[in-house]
Amino acid sequence: MIEPSKTRMRSSMKPVTAVKSITILLADDHTIVREGLRTLLEGEGDIKVIGEAATGREAVEMAHKLQPAVIVMDIAMPMLNGLEATRQIRKARPDAKVLILSAHSDDAYLEQVMNLGASGYLIKQSSARELCQAVRAIHLGNKSFSPTIAQRLRKNGYVPNGSPNLPQKLNQLSSREVEVLQLIAEGHPNKRVAADLDISVKTVEKHRQRVMEKLAIHDTAGLTRYAIAAGIIESSVQVTII
Repeated sequence: MIEPSKTRMRSSMKPVTAVKSITILLADDHTIVREGLRTLLEGEGDIKVIGEAATGREAVEMAHKLQPAVIVMDIAMPMLNGLEATRQIRKARPDAKVLILSAHSDDAYLEQVMNLGASGYLIKQSSARELCQAVRAIHLGNKSFSPTIAQRLRKNGYVPNGSPNLPQKLNQLSSREVEVLQLIAEGHPNKRVAADLDISVKTVEKHRQRVMEKLAIHDTAGLTRYAIAAGIIESSVQVTII
């Protein structure tokens, strides 16, 4: 026999509604950084990391497959840098929310990030609290920037698509041409580029020629200097010797 008091207690209980987690894709080529970010974010309770990418190309593929709420993206990554990965992701999913988390805060990077439509930009010196706040803000449809970056944006009176020279030239290149440019600038020979991109050597040569024509650059050293200046690769990148 059920006691009356227990009956009243059960009938007055309201169903518990589960809180939906903010799903995250982490894109960074350093395993230790991804592990640290995962631990930090998932310790919040309302954030869940559903994927990790070590290259820009993996980030593009996983963003399409997993459909995360927010993509936390590093800029300097092999195979495909974070800027081009962001461009490809947002081209396929204009509503995709990308938070750039980078050690770099140069105007060249910032300008491109803004023109690509990223939802935020934090420097890696940011605190754990700032990162979690940024993820939540972006998930709600807002923008989020490190204080120093926000200050520079206000000071410079940022206007979307108002960039001269480097970003404009970069925008002339197709996604595939940017991929070829990065791999060439990283020191990979045509045969290796072809294997990495699963295309023929002849196709690589055609892309290379188009890149040189569009950028008005006529040698590999010039392409490498441009790639560094445009933020496609870091100046400290090691040239591959085959």
